[in-house]
Amino acid sequence: MFFRIFKEGIVFAVNSIVVNKLRTFLSLFGITIGIFSIISVFTVLDWMESSIRSSISTLGDNVVYIQKWPWTFNDNFAWWDVMKWPAISLDDLKAIQTKTTKAETACFDVTQSKQIKYKKNIASSIATTAVTYEFKDLRTIDVEKGRYFSPFEVTSGKNVVVLGNTIAEKLFDKSDPIGKEITIGGYKTTVIGVVKKEGKGAFSGLELDERALIPLNFGKTFMNLRNRFVDTEIMVKPKPGIAAQELTDDLQMVMRAARRIRPGQQSNFSVNQATLLTQGFDAIFAGINVGGWLIGGLAILVGGFGIANIMFVSVRERTNQIGIQKALGAKRYFILMQFLTESLLLSVVGGILGIIFILIGTVIINYLYELNMFLTFGNIILAIVISGVIGIVAGYAPAYAAARMNPVDAIGFSF
Repeated sequence: MFFRIFKEGIVFAVNSIVVNKLRTFLSLFGITIGIFSIISVFTVLDWMESSIRSSISTLGDNVVYIQKWPWTFNDNFAWWDVMKWPAISLDDLKAIQTKTTKAETACFDVTQSKQIKYKKNIASSIATTAVTYEFKDLRTIDVEKGRYFSPFEVTSGKNVVVLGNTIAEKLFDKSDPIGKEITIGGYKTTVIGVVKKEGKGAFSGLELDERALIPLNFGKTFMNLRNRFVDTEIMVKPKPGIAAQELTDDLQMVMRAARRIRPGQQSNFSVNQATLLTQGFDAIFAGINVGGWLIGGLAILVGGFGIANIMFVSVRERTNQIGIQKALGAKRYFILMQFLTESLLLSVVGGILGIIFILIGTVIINYLYELNMFLTFGNIILAIVISGVIGIVAGYAPAYAAARMNPVDAIGFSF
């Protein structure tokens, strides 16, 4: 019985929609804008959170970074104090490798912007990172073409490079770069590998797409590691069973001893972990989600009022029809279901149109900016549920008013 009434309600709703095209358009437009607003906000937030967490995950959850600059500041020092600190050096790496008992592996890297040339093609201001061999054990590297450095190439300082995918496309277009000679910092360098494209993320700077990797001993020929402002770091991975915080405490002691820092004196280096970033972003995303609900909620509320208004007009127009139906024996719940179904159908169709607009928008954005943004299945279900709830809530009052009409009064309404 319920499904038969629901089916008849859909038939009445479809007929009403077809007959009143302008009114239907206005109803759909309001709910479509509402769903588009709230779900587009959540889609962007999901992309931002996914991109940031994905970027941070490449750092490694248990990898500890020894750097000059801290990832978070506190009241103990300011950025102008940090500027005076010496850069992380190879002597620091040697101290860690020989003194700590809790590290499984450690690597050193230094990054500087360099111009890279291949014939007439030029890529300017490319982040060129000189690394020790262990870099591959601490940073996720998916080589698409060619290979990573061999231990001999790193130790001997061979002129070889592993290119990011975007740089390879700029320099070589569709030709195979493996084995080709390019110029980095005025030195001829052989391309031995190309990293698989990682895509742009909301937390840029961590991806390898626009980065060139070279052996450290080769990079030392044109990179000044003694410069206080050089961008150097040491990545350290703990042994199995050793927590990252335990390793961090041990590295603090090793570094302070190596740099002869007295007890009570402030450290002139920073020990960072990926968890510092994720903890900070958890609070940020919680606040943005609340803001998203407020912005989208207001938009969807306006759409709900629009549907309620249109449904009241629909009830008024069909008062005579309601009276005839009730005179022929139609029950209250049939009239109620009839108008609720129409309201629900209008709202859900408007929500589906909003989803379609978001899908089109994400396709265009991904094509133009390669952001890898997509509408999740969870957000699609959320949009349909929200639109359905709004349709029922907005349509209940008009439907209830129609169901309570006296058949005699309703039939005589048009006379």
